[in-house]
Amino acid sequence: MNYTNLTPHSIVLNDGRVFEASGQVARVTSTHSPFDTEGVCSVEFGEIQNLPEAVEGTTFIVSGMVASAINRPDVVAPATGHPEAKRNEKGQIQSVPGFVRA
Repeated sequence: MNYTNLTPHSIVLNDGRVFEASGQVARVTSTHSPFDTEGVCSVEFGEIQNLPEAVEGTTFIVSGMVASAINRPDVVAPATGHPEAKRNEKGQIQSVPGFVRA
């Protein structure tokens, strides 16, 4: 299986495999309302940008937000919420045990 990383940073798995960023980033468009008097706005998510059409034998690694916005078997996101995800002393993700599919 070939993986193409469509996030802006390297993805490191707990087993040491690294998936370098491809330089292309898949994103979900968003539209924000004006802020209310309490400083709160709402957001509406729209189209996914920069996600290629399916390619046989290729899995696309995207952000959790992109993965949750599309239902494609060739799209996965890093399993950052998994209990085996490794974090540093600041709580930042260092590696993940694998991927999730929405």
